[in-house]
Amino acid sequence: MPGKRIMLDVLRGEPVFPPPIWMMRQAGRYLPEYRETRKRAGSFLDLCYDPDLAVEVTLQPIARFGFDASILFSDILVVPNALGRDVRFEEGRGPMLTPISASEIAGLTGDLFHVNLEPVYETVRRLRAKLPDETTLIGFCGAPWTVATYMIAGQGTPDQAPARLFAYREPEAFARLLKVLADHSAAYLIRQIEAGADVVQIFDSWSGVLDEPSFQAFCVEPVAEIARQVKAVHPDVPVIGFPKGAGERYRDYRSKTGITGLGLDWTVPLSMAKELQLGGAVQGNLDPLRLVAGGKALADGVDAILRRLGGGPLIFNLGHGITPETPIAHVEAMVKQVRSATR
Repeated sequence: MPGKRIMLDVLRGEPVFPPPIWMMRQAGRYLPEYRETRKRAGSFLDLCYDPDLAVEVTLQPIARFGFDASILFSDILVVPNALGRDVRFEEGRGPMLTPISASEIAGLTGDLFHVNLEPVYETVRRLRAKLPDETTLIGFCGAPWTVATYMIAGQGTPDQAPARLFAYREPEAFARLLKVLADHSAAYLIRQIEAGADVVQIFDSWSGVLDEPSFQAFCVEPVAEIARQVKAVHPDVPVIGFPKGAGERYRDYRSKTGITGLGLDWTVPLSMAKELQLGGAVQGNLDPLRLVAGGKALADGVDAILRRLGGGPLIFNLGHGITPETPIAHVEAMVKQVRSATR
């Protein structure tokens, strides 16, 4: 059916086979055309804040592979940047920020928040105008816990010990930080929807490092607040939650947060994914290294997901972002296998 955005049908709980397909980080360093555009941009943040270039790189994987969804090219750290924190990306080191102190959290202000993010909203508007009508447009933000880990440590760390210690030692300041991030992230997603996003996704990349009470307080409750605020304004817009590494806590994450679709990392057993699918759409969860390996490893991984989850509401995706060393031919093979699948 021309113009039908099948990913939205799946997020409403309807099984579609073959399932819609897209990839996290689908606009990125594995594509030569992205690398060329990145050179022209200057810095990574310049690329995020330049609507011309951000639209260009967002559309590149759609032109090449014809995915069923396009995700806005940006970064989760534009939110603290828009709140006045310095953010820079260094080659070989990733994102770098000046660590925030407990006393500075009280002074976080969103006075220029939407002004600073206007280039992102303009990118969304242009994307919806340029994308094929049948392509779902996904907006996104980082979950407050994951964004806070970078703000506190000033960079990525293996186990987010700086943020965990901060939360234990400065519980009131940390709760305030999560509240500020939840409120502004919700406002950010609402503006993306108003600019043309069909769906929004909340990435909680570091949820797997927390103990049970911390997971509830730092991951579940802030995401529930974002979902509540977004749905209060746009009740029909689906919200996908991706609590990477949540393990057994995936089981009640949807009901506790109020999200619509549940993104699964590659460690989630397909038997468990099948159970989670009874509560609504699931997204994932191919190991990104199977895509790097290609051949039988890739074909077997794709086939297992389609066989176990293809009868229910499924959005085919990786269990995390595509890695830079992934051969383009392997992506083509994956897309072909999913699209040509039969029951």
